Amino acid sequence: MSALLTLAAMGAILLVVGVSVERGKGVKELALIASLGAVAAAGRVLFVAIPSVSPVTVMCLVTGATLGARAGAAVGALAALISNTLLGHGPWTPAQMALWAVVGVSGALLRPAATRVYGLVVLGAAWGFAFGWGMNLWFLATFGPEVSPEAFLLTAARSLPFDVAGAAGNAVLALVIGPALVRMLSRVAGRIRVRAPAPAPT
Repeated sequence: MSALLTLAAMGAILLVVGVSVERGKGVKELALIASLGAVAAAGRVLFVAIPSVSPVTVMCLVTGATLGARAGAAVGALAALISNTLLGHGPWTPAQMALWAVVGVSGALLRPAATRVYGLVVLGAAWGFAFGWGMNLWFLATFGPEVSPEAFLLTAARSLPFDVAGAAGNAVLALVIGPALVRMLSRVAGRIRVRAPAPAPT
């Protein structure tokens, strides 16, 4: 039952992301979102030799903060889907898609922090742990033995080195690429949201 509820929740998140992006974005923004998802996926593949470290979380946070929640969510879902085409798909793919989608939404909700370097560092580090804990819950719900505080704490203890690596990696990447990414996407957001003036009445 827990596994079914988990899969249903993930499916609902991904459905909302897909519908909202399709309805809410123009062609230029959709192209930009697809490009950012591909770049994030490529970054994840490049960092595959360092467990739990990738630029996906930072890119989702900044995308959400500069382009909005729908864009951030879509980039997260796309990054997981595309990168797992190379790294290996499995029952974990929907969980990763849903979690990175939520990361993108959090960037939009916490925009003042996500657009400042030290705020982005803190958010990235926090998501390093939260993402790992989310995957732990998915693992317990899907494979067992059960979803309980005791099982979660045991799984969290086992994954602690990977969660620390993810948090540290996110913090470093936020410092290195965060400011430039915020500036770039803020400029791009301003350009693609400019609308041509309505024609004067004749």
